[in-house]
Amino acid sequence: MLDLELLRSFVSVVDAGGFTRAGERVHRTQSTVSQQIKRLEEDVGQPLLIRSGKDVTPTEAGERLLTYARRLLSLAEEARDVLSRPGSEGAIRIGITEDFAAYRLTKLLATFARSHPNLRLDVRSGQSLFLYRDLERGDLDLALIKRAANEKGGIAVWPERVHWVTSKGHPRDTTAGSVPLIGFASGCLYRARAIHALESAGRNWHMAYTSSSLAGIQAAVAAGLGLSILSEMSIQPEHRVLTAKDGFAPIDRTEVALVAAPEASPATLRLADRLAEYCESVQAKAA
Repeated sequence: MLDLELLRSFVSVVDAGGFTRAGERVHRTQSTVSQQIKRLEEDVGQPLLIRSGKDVTPTEAGERLLTYARRLLSLAEEARDVLSRPGSEGAIRIGITEDFAAYRLTKLLATFARSHPNLRLDVRSGQSLFLYRDLERGDLDLALIKRAANEKGGIAVWPERVHWVTSKGHPRDTTAGSVPLIGFASGCLYRARAIHALESAGRNWHMAYTSSSLAGIQAAVAAGLGLSILSEMSIQPEHRVLTAKDGFAPIDRTEVALVAAPEASPATLRLADRLAEYCESVQAKAA
């Protein structure tokens, strides 16, 4: 077991860049902090810090431990916060993809939070690949993700409609040459689908614009920087859908899946029911 007090001092030393400043942060003397780091290094069996005069930087092992230390300290703080509130129902850590986060789903979550004042929501938005990874390693209780069709697992699953899109006002000529793509960084399902479709058709491609946000991708498409794949709810009036007549065949099927952790709490399952109802209504309107 790693001692949280030792981890707190370790994080403080790295953030402050030295033992003296770290001691001020954790209200310990420099010598005490130094002894705590020594004990932590003995516990893990390798040096964690490089000392150069008054400056201190983490070793490779220290950098690896730093990520876990921050997560452990954050989780401990969350547990204390939840348990300190009378009648607390606990906390739900939920991950949702950005297109859902950008639209009505945030209103649903806010309504759920107001109806459960003793419940703490921790909502994270991101790419499905990373949300599912966090769910598997226990950092999330519930996730609404995109994935390839017919994968196993999940509370509920819905087919997704995705389309090739270009700018309505500034369309790119894609009849010859390399196709300019717009999308998220490597690991994104849509990006992989787009590349696979082009390569299967024997067409060249290049990344013309990579963004970490959906809004950035939507804006780049509207401006005419290239083509992208978007879900129906993410397509804007400034976009034009491309079809097989334009030389772009339909994309391999994808789906939206609502996945819960194995030991999901009753509160988590209640929220999952609300999310499932929302997704069902979206599907009904799109049909």
